[in-house]
Amino acid sequence: MADEQEIMCKLESIKEIRNKTLQMEKIKARLKAEFEALESEERHLKEYKQEMDLLLQEKMAHVEELRLIHADINVMENTIKQSENDLNKLLESTRRLHDEYKPLKEHVDALRMTLGLQRLPDLCEEEEKLSLEPACHVTSKFTGMHLYALYARPRVGPGTPKSRNGSRMNKEMEST
Repeated sequence: MADEQEIMCKLESIKEIRNKTLQMEKIKARLKAEFEALESEERHLKEYKQEMDLLLQEKMAHVEELRLIHADINVMENTIKQSENDLNKLLESTRRLHDEYKPLKEHVDALRMTLGLQRLPDLCEEEEKLSLEPACHVTSKFTGMHLYALYARPRVGPGTPKSRNGSRMNKEMEST
């Protein structure tokens, strides 16, 4: 009977070994699956970080592009302001010259009339129309000023002879 009990004890031990081995195999399979999931998640994390780096680089490129656009806008705003100032100076200078020209022309015309000569043609009757009429009404968004530009329109044909100063003469001017 001692042999039977010893055999039963050994069978119980074998049964326990078998159960523990099966349990161990299940845990081993789960461990293997967990390691595979861990490696997969590490690969994904690495890919996510690479994608994040690429997105940050793209963001920085766009930030730089926006900075350059902003710098270009500032340059254009300054250029427009300078151009408006230059236009105002030229317009004022032209007005002053026109104001100087009018009384001088009236005086010359009066002297010519005393000698029986014809009056000189007005500016608007000469080679090109020169006036201070508003040709282009410009409103500046930067200065809020209204600017009037000068414009010229040919009043004589291309075959008209030129005077000594290089401007084209009307037929009346040739005879005087």
